[in-house]
Amino acid sequence: MKQLITLTFFLLTLTAFSQKPCEYSANVTDSIGTYKITNEYLMSEKNFGATSNYIFFSLAQTDGLPTLNLQLIQKSKDFIKAKCFDKNSRVFLQLQNGKVVTLMHIDQENCGTLIHNGEFDNRVNTGIFMFMKDNFEELKKSPVSLMRIKYLTDIEDYIVKNELTSEMNGKVTNPDTYFIQNIRCVE
Repeated sequence: MKQLITLTFFLLTLTAFSQKPCEYSANVTDSIGTYKITNEYLMSEKNFGATSNYIFFSLAQTDGLPTLNLQLIQKSKDFIKAKCFDKNSRVFLQLQNGKVVTLMHIDQENCGTLIHNGEFDNRVNTGIFMFMKDNFEELKKSPVSLMRIKYLTDIEDYIVKNELTSEMNGKVTNPDTYFIQNIRCVE
């Protein structure tokens, strides 16, 4: 009986701490190379009045090079100021252990696309950020507490929540442990 209880405890512990499998929106290998990208993950949502801002992350690997794809979606009845990415743009992630991880934008200027949809304007902008070798390992160890995005002409800070329930679709995410849970998918 004691062995049965021990075995049951072991199996429950193993199940509780096992990592879920990686889910990719694209996973392609052909004569040109390999490319895989994880599903988009809601990291930040701000709703104030008639204005909404969403930040989604996805991790990609192109021929062994891991990158972070950041998608910024802005929706408003009012004028939407463009938040552009350029070669000097950065994403700074402050970890709960006090360390700061810096990701550098690729050398490509991008101000997104403005889409008029009836009474709302929508701006969608995507930036691709590269990990630095010395910081990559830190993201596996500690949750993220604060995110700072340096745009072409602006800097904006975002508090990274432990649990985020989206007002848009009701889905619950855990942005602070996003890298701990998913970075292995692009190693």
